[in-house]
Amino acid sequence: MDTKPATILYIEDNFHNRRLVRKILQSRGFIVIEAEDGLSGLELARSLEPALVLLDIGLPGMDGLEVMAHIRAEPNLQHTLIIALTASAMRGDRERFLEAGCDDYISKPVQAMELITKVEAHLSHNGQGHK
Repeated sequence: MDTKPATILYIEDNFHNRRLVRKILQSRGFIVIEAEDGLSGLELARSLEPALVLLDIGLPGMDGLEVMAHIRAEPNLQHTLIIALTASAMRGDRERFLEAGCDDYISKPVQAMELITKVEAHLSHNGQGHK
């Protein structure tokens, strides 16, 4: 039985990071929708109800932690998987993001295999695998 590919929303203000992550995930059969700021990302999350959100923390305007708080407050989105994908890699950042509500954390620069492994593991754990 064929299942529909999982939709991943990537909220990231850097074009090059968006392009890299999109290429990596599309090569694995995922549908990747992109937003370049927190507000448009939140609007897309509300309309798409994606299987997973990859979320940069250092966004202009509404930062990633604010976006996550809004997503977690929405009844239709509160169980959406959220992985922080950020350059914030100081000691304690991972724990801080997980405590704030992220399901996982990936530091930049993005390593393709780490990204694929974590995304596929979270989606298959939630029964939203794509293969």
